[in-house]
Amino acid sequence: MPNKIIEVQNIKVNITNINDNDYICISDFTKIKEGKSTSDDIIRNWLRNRITLEFLGTWESIYNPNFNSVEFDGFRKNAGLHTFTLSVTEWCEKTNAIGIYSKRGKYGGTYAHKDIAFEFASAISPVFKLYLIKEFERLKQLENQNREWDVKRILTKNNYLIHTDAIKNYILPDNDFYKNKEWLKYAEEADILNVIIFKTTAKKWRELNPDLAKNSNVRDYATINELTVLSNLESHNAELIKEEKSKEERFEILSAIAKYQLDVLNNAERIKLLGDGNNKE
Repeated sequence: MPNKIIEVQNIKVNITNINDNDYICISDFTKIKEGKSTSDDIIRNWLRNRITLEFLGTWESIYNPNFNSVEFDGFRKNAGLHTFTLSVTEWCEKTNAIGIYSKRGKYGGTYAHKDIAFEFASAISPVFKLYLIKEFERLKQLENQNREWDVKRILTKNNYLIHTDAIKNYILPDNDFYKNKEWLKYAEEADILNVIIFKTTAKKWRELNPDLAKNSNVRDYATINELTVLSNLESHNAELIKEEKSKEERFEILSAIAKYQLDVLNNAERIKLLGDGNNKE
């Protein structure tokens, strides 16, 4: 998985993800320090500090069941002595640590779990740490928004396909309600819209689909587009009733509106599905 990059006080900071945990490149932090010390030197000096080792050991004890506490005790006893040195590689090899590691090659450097990275940032600069946390949280918010959008898009797409498939499984009447409009004289308002959208009345649908009718009705098998147009027609129909249009007039007007809106929505849906298919990585 490619690294993500945030910018903290004009410094680009790499972030990678391992097993759903964010690891931040702490080598990038050292660019804020002026002087001849290399990033490895700065990280080594931080590691040899007793407080640092206490923090790392506690973190590993909480999150790492394979942490070698015996080796850790040895490092802790020597921490702070002038002769004591410790590298990230040595720390990982001796203690089986997972909270920090070194990586070579592209995007190379020392990476630490976000908890540990924030602790290291405190040693570099408290101000840098605050900006780091701010930018990291902004990144996570963007990721959550994108994830929520992707979930909604997938659910909408799948819901459309499920409903489309469901429509194929119920029976529609052979007779054409558009040819013989005698039924309009006795039709309820809901059935006028049912015929426009589903080409059948609720009663006729129940007669043809007795098993499905036990727990559902024709509108339960509508596509998202049909439900959208149905909702629009209800509003239009209310206005037409206020204008004292007859059922026959309203049926003609609403049928034209429904045809136009469904054509627009269905064409847009087909274009969207084709676009999603072409944009697969």
